[in-house]
Parts: sequence; structure tokens; C-alpha cells
Amino acid sequence: MHRVRREDLPFRGSSHRFVGADQGDTGVSVFLFHGEPGSGPGPHRHPYDEVQFIQEGRGLYTVDGETFEAGAGDILVIKAGEVHSFRCVGDGPLVQMDVHLSSTFIQENLG
Repeated sequence: MHRVRREDLPFRGSSHRFVGADQGDTGVSVFLFHGEPGSGPGPHRHPYDEVQFIQEGRGLYTVDGETFEAGAGDILVIKAGEVHSFRCVGDGPLVQMDVHLSSTFIQENLG
């Protein structure tokens, strides 16, 4: 068993970062995203699947050229290689948990 507090994870931009390789050699890594309106990553892709669990707020997402809004309660499954980006829209923060099916983050930024 391995235990860690979110506050003890590295924080960069709008996310705490849980890197599985550093946390008990776990097979997933997670961005704990908490972004203010207008924030979010530009176009990028990963060589593995990613699942985004939107917990609060609304975002404008683009996945492989399709743009749509999603919000609290939505779950987005982004397949390996799909180019995607998102940004927080509305008046409040966007809170989501982005689970990467890899023990480390591998990201190719495209924009």
C-alpha cells in the first residue's frame, strides 16, 4: 500500500501531478486539473489512452478536430494518438481528473 496527499504532489500550471512511476510503481499517472476560466492545455497527444473525469465546471474540448462542450459528470475517453486540447469556459473553475494509462507522462505538444 502506498499513500500520498494531493498537496504533496508536484504542482505545475493548473495541475497536481501524480506520476505512477514515482508513487509505488503504479501503472497510471494522473493530472488533478483545477483551472480558472481560459486555462487549459493546447493541442497535444499521447501514445496511450487517457480518461478525463470532469468533476466541476465546464470546458470546451477539441478531440481529433471535433469541438464540443462538456461538464461535471461527463467522462471523456481519448484514445492513443488522438490530438486533443481543452480550456475552461464559464465563470467558475474546471476541475477534472485526467487518468493517463502509463506510469509516466508522455506528451507531444503540437501547438
